[in-house]
Amino acid sequence: MTENSFDLIILGGGPGGYVAAIRAAQLGMKTALVERDQLGGICLNWGCIPTKALLRSSEIYRLLHRLDEFGFSAKDIRFDAGKVVARSRAVAKQLSNGVGYLLRKNKVTVTHGHGRLAGKGRLAIERDGKAVSELTAEHIVLATGARARSLPGLEPDGERVWTYKEMVPVAIPKSLLVVGSGAIGIEFASFYHDMGVEVTVVEMLDRVLPVEDEEISAFARKAFEKQGIKIHTGATVAALERNGANLTARIEGAGQGGEVEVERVILAVGIVGNVEDIGLENTAVKVEKMHVVVDEWLRTGEPGIYAVGDLVGPPWLAHKASHEGVICVEHIAGVNDVHPLDLHNIPACTYCRPQIASVGLTERSAREVGREVKTGHFPFIGNGKAIALGEPEGMVKTVFEGKTGELLGAHMIGAEVTELIQGYTIAKTLETTESELIRAIFPHPTLSETMHEAVLDAYGRAIHF
Repeated sequence: MTENSFDLIILGGGPGGYVAAIRAAQLGMKTALVERDQLGGICLNWGCIPTKALLRSSEIYRLLHRLDEFGFSAKDIRFDAGKVVARSRAVAKQLSNGVGYLLRKNKVTVTHGHGRLAGKGRLAIERDGKAVSELTAEHIVLATGARARSLPGLEPDGERVWTYKEMVPVAIPKSLLVVGSGAIGIEFASFYHDMGVEVTVVEMLDRVLPVEDEEISAFARKAFEKQGIKIHTGATVAALERNGANLTARIEGAGQGGEVEVERVILAVGIVGNVEDIGLENTAVKVEKMHVVVDEWLRTGEPGIYAVGDLVGPPWLAHKASHEGVICVEHIAGVNDVHPLDLHNIPACTYCRPQIASVGLTERSAREVGREVKTGHFPFIGNGKAIALGEPEGMVKTVFEGKTGELLGAHMIGAEVTELIQGYTIAKTLETTESELIRAIFPHPTLSETMHEAVLDAYGRAIHF
């Protein structure tokens, strides 16, 4: 092989791309990764990681205002927005540097620049609009990710109408409108509200967090509104006027109407794949709804071209992208025990207050596909650890196949459920039934006991409820 010749080239250094590159190198493939911006992609630099650092700060700020409950007192509690954001950026930088180290450790060749398919097995690299090199490989994996979707009349301007990249300014606004109540929108609604911002959420569908189980969505809405977040569902922002320093949004739909005046707007209405300007036009790669179409092995319609992560569509999750990257390169390398990704075994987490996590089918979706369903519930108020933590708000719901005892889905809302959901995810991956989960011993006192009780409740055996 020549210096610019590889077994595998990966275009994009986000969670799908860099993980695929490392796994390919582990399998003995000479691997190159091309990234036009920062290693780690949106997730590490602007999304998953820095937002969790911000949410940690808002969690601390909220706890400081609850000190009396725990026997403490303090005066003049306040925050420095610049330092809050600086910590978030430092966390992101540390992990981005860590990705660079891992790629070097695994002898992956990293090239910075804009990559574009240039013919069979060829990828042209540009910097500042000028061609700098061309790499060749039998296999090319596209992992270019996605970007925030825009809406007519609500186009982000980077100053007063934000997407994920502008959501962490040095100054915290006094009022905020969040358009969209998926995970991104709700996380930022939660963060800003806990930092003292007056927050309004507008969702075009009939409930917040519409992909979650209906009971969890209803529980979440009550919790958010109790905190003081204003929520409009079945509604849209019909118009947005810029009035000096403020913005006036006209909300319409579902018997709700009126205007709300805010300092900033966050647009969180989904994402679209980065399919443009990567050379797809001269290939057999198929694009539908701004996402690349792939088969179960992440192969596109063009031989030798693959795609993973947000580029290939929902669920738009970093851990899904990483697993797709591994599946893709292991299949290319001929690993024997590779299995296609089962979307029903992918956990989803929303890091708002209270946290939300789920895996598998909702009760409604299970019934719609003809399953005979048994459900179980358990409230956090019945859990000793939750009460001791001062976090009794929450519940766990399980969905089982009535005839076989198969765990079809699990849905959670409450403190630290994003850490707990992996237990149900492992159970689903191992095809565990209710009898095995009932026999499992959960440590006391822990929040995880709510998971056991929700299984017991599905079969009329709950002890503490």
